Amino acid sequence: MESYVRPLFLPNRHLETIYPSLFRKIELRSYERERIETPDKDFLDLDFLRQGASHLVIISHGLEGNTERAYIKGMAKAFFEKSFDVLAWNYRGCSGEMNRQPRFYHSGATEDLKTVIEYVYPIYQSISLIGFSLGGNLTLKFLGESGATCKKITTAVVFSVPLDLHTSCLEIMKPYNWIYHQRFLKSLKTKVLQKSSQQPTIRVDRLNSVKTLMEFDDHFTAPIHGFANAIDYYTRSSSIHFVEAIQTKTLIVNAKNDPFLSRECFPDLKDHTFVRTENPLHGGHVGFAHFGENGRYWSELRALDFIITT
Repeated sequence: MESYVRPLFLPNRHLETIYPSLFRKIELRSYERERIETPDKDFLDLDFLRQGASHLVIISHGLEGNTERAYIKGMAKAFFEKSFDVLAWNYRGCSGEMNRQPRFYHSGATEDLKTVIEYVYPIYQSISLIGFSLGGNLTLKFLGESGATCKKITTAVVFSVPLDLHTSCLEIMKPYNWIYHQRFLKSLKTKVLQKSSQQPTIRVDRLNSVKTLMEFDDHFTAPIHGFANAIDYYTRSSSIHFVEAIQTKTLIVNAKNDPFLSRECFPDLKDHTFVRTENPLHGGHVGFAHFGENGRYWSELRALDFIITT
């Protein structure tokens, strides 16, 4: 398949990133929502598109996303129209209702993806995984942890993945990414405030003094989820440390002009038996806008091509 070529009216990486999230509209039939229980007595909300297929595609969203985001619905629609069943899942606290436990989701929380896969595993003959950004990191980490144990998982495709969380966080905090940085920080702070009203053990007296994502991870993400500090969280959760162990046919697509990704997110995997990388010159972060092909974006066409032909 040909590499990505960006539209002329999106001449830089920031427009490539922002345009799809603001202006793309997807017409899609309503999801069938199912709530499942987790082993620690919490819940996950799963959104299905079913048509009796034997092959299921599971889609994982990015930081502070959900199954209603255009990039999720666009991918879900593309595969549903090609006769796949689709499952898009919401992380803890992302489905419109706060989860029960003190913990949220985070970039390394593969136990929740494992719970989702175990729920559908007996039903389908084969499963493919697709992940965006944080969801891509989750997907790669899960595959590396699992090795060849989940034999029904035949393929995986991930886009815009911060394989090295520490250096990617440093990248997001740079001045030219101020809009994204502040948007994520505001959303995460709001979520912590909501959680603190439900869980008094979560102290928010330091919240106003937190000015960066790394400080947020140091004061909240890390201690809530059992990490020593932000660096410990990034180190133990970065998928770059799990890629070598992957034994599932996997495609990693990271655009070279992605404003969120550090150079460490572009590993040389040319000798890997199962994992291949593609690095288009353009695409931004979870962008890849494309016009034609029934309204499908290039990322959707690339995922379809890889999963159908591999």
